[in-house]
Amino acid sequence: MTDDGVGAAIGRLVDVARSDTGQSRRCANFLLAWWNGDDWGHFPIADLFGVDASLSADMATIFAYLAAYPTAIYPDAWGYRDAMADLVDKWRPEAAAA
Repeated sequence: MTDDGVGAAIGRLVDVARSDTGQSRRCANFLLAWWNGDDWGHFPIADLFGVDASLSADMATIFAYLAAYPTAIYPDAWGYRDAMADLVDKWRPEAAAA
């Protein structure tokens, strides 16, 4: 698994999370839990059942990468800092305002 593969998976999840569907919410939950679960909420594992197999595979790609990476790493390492802030504003406006 490469950094590029993880970056592509993040990009696909961000693209879906920017929309307004059940899958979008689940993708956002996954990404925001990674970004900062204590502030933005955790990812219920059963949410995997509510997304297409390709999105579940993207989540698994990221999770496997994180499990093997020697230190903490976040989406901004792939240039997604602004996208993550946008997802906070979209999906957690009450928390972002606090």
